[in-house]
Amino acid sequence: MTDEPLEPEVTPSRGFTKPLSYGILLALLGLLAWGLVRVQAGPRSDGPAPDFTLTTFEGDDYVLSELRGQVVVINFWASWCPTCRDEAAYLEATWRAYRDRGVVFLGVDYVDTEVEALAYIAEFDITYPNGPDIGTVISQTYRIQGVPETFFVSKDGTLRGVKIGPAYPPELEDRIEPLLAEQYP
Repeated sequence: MTDEPLEPEVTPSRGFTKPLSYGILLALLGLLAWGLVRVQAGPRSDGPAPDFTLTTFEGDDYVLSELRGQVVVINFWASWCPTCRDEAAYLEATWRAYRDRGVVFLGVDYVDTEVEALAYIAEFDITYPNGPDIGTVISQTYRIQGVPETFFVSKDGTLRGVKIGPAYPPELEDRIEPLLAEQYP
């Protein structure tokens, strides 16, 4: 044995890892809080309608901002949704009644398979434009809570309400008529 003092082992500083751990924890808690606030905020129902492009099952593109000057009805649906089936014929009938009056319907298929979605469209003889919400980008932008949900956009591109759950007569007409009557300079 020697009488020389042993040098202490060099270990990584714990002073750096604790603040880093706390920072990661705070960031995760912040993301969780942001998500909870967003969910509690519910679907968008007013203000400028978030723009999006819907590519239909036929490959046509509809850009919401390019539909200004028309009333737009955006319906989020899925083939696996029982209450979507309840409103499907009504949506199609209302579309047919209003399509020549400056109203556009857009169907946004939510978390579905293309085969099932196309079968649903065929079953209900749906003729208004429909396309998949790839990556749920559109539904997240509109903060939908589930399906069906229907959003109403005025001619100037402003959201004018949302119907959560299936629509039944005369709910769509009651929303569309006032939007058609609005005058803009």
